[in-house]
Order: sequence, then C-alpha cells, then structure tokens
Amino acid sequence: MTSEGQARQSRLTLLLATRNGHKVRELRYLLRDSPVRLISLEHFPGIRPVKEDGATFEANAVKKAVAASRRTILPVLAEDSGIEVRALGGQPGVRSARFAGPDQDGAANNAKLLGILGNVPGRRRQARYACVMALAAGGRVARIFRGTCAGSIALRPAGRGGFGYDPIFVPRGYRKTMAQLSSGEKNRVSHRGQAARRLARWLRSAR
Repeated sequence: MTSEGQARQSRLTLLLATRNGHKVRELRYLLRDSPVRLISLEHFPGIRPVKEDGATFEANAVKKAVAASRRTILPVLAEDSGIEVRALGGQPGVRSARFAGPDQDGAANNAKLLGILGNVPGRRRQARYACVMALAAGGRVARIFRGTCAGSIALRPAGRGGFGYDPIFVPRGYRKTMAQLSSGEKNRVSHRGQAARRLARWLRSAR
C-alpha cells in the first residue's frame, strides 16, 4: 500500500450532521490538513433533521450531534452558528438562518436585518459571528468547540463570496465584507475557522 493510501486509511471519518452544502464545503476546506474525512447527512437519508429549538448555539449543536450519533456508529460533528447584533440585544442569534421566515434565503435575511437597522450609525452596528461545534458518539457529547468573529453590519450588501450574512458583515480590522474576502482571508478570521482549528488540534492530540 502506498503512503497516500495508508494516510487515507488512518483518517478518522466524521459524520457532519447537516445537509447544508455551504457548510460541508467550508468545513472540508478548513479541515483539509487534519486527520479527518467528513461525510454529510446526504449519505444517511434515514437520519432526519432535528428541530433546532434550543435557546443557544450550544444547545442546538448538542441536540443535533447527540440525535445523529444514536443512529450511526460513526462519531458525529454538529455545528450551530449565527450572527448577534448588539443594537438588537443579540438577535437574530439562534434564529439567524430563519430570521426572515422558515422558507426565506440569505438575501431575505440580510434585507430584513438591514431594514431593521436602517440608518443606525456605525458605532451602534457592532455585531459578531458565533459558532459552536459539538462532537458526539454513541449518544453522548465528547467535546465542544467554539469560535467568534467580531465586526459590524455594513450599510448595504457587497461581495459574492461566502454565504449567509457574509455580504453585510465586516470583520473587525477590515473595510470589506466577509463576502469580499478571499477564502484564505475569511478562514483566518471566521468564527467557523476558529472552531474548526480547535477541533483539529484536539483530534491530533487525541489520536
């Protein structure tokens, strides 16, 4: 067997408890140098999504990871993330993905948030992205990983990269939205990038 084949065999297969293609692609990229092979719920049609009714990102991540880990022998990674706007008392928070309604898309969520903020001045448009990842096996949580990215809400959308609120979120220290950053720039500062790096470090130390 070649060294490349041995490396593939030694990688840990994790089930990522989502059918969100954007998240799958981003996490695969973030974990590309780690001893992990990610597969998604697209490979497990019998595992149905759970209702994300937790009051916190951690509660939702844990609920998804534990539920899926009861249906497979694979370790399961689940993630919940969103944006918290200071002027709105932390909203949309756990409702980020469905802020404009259950059947609306990212553009609608962005439009609603910009409409609510209106002409609120820049110093009051502070926000942060937050991400919590839960790793579970056999119906029990093994570890929690967190990441945050501070910034502010732009006055209008800009950029075509990323997804979600990226076109209206300006990371601290930048004058561009997350959607205008290159993949490398985004992954260095993003909430999901931070959590993924913590996961990767833990996996390496645990092997």
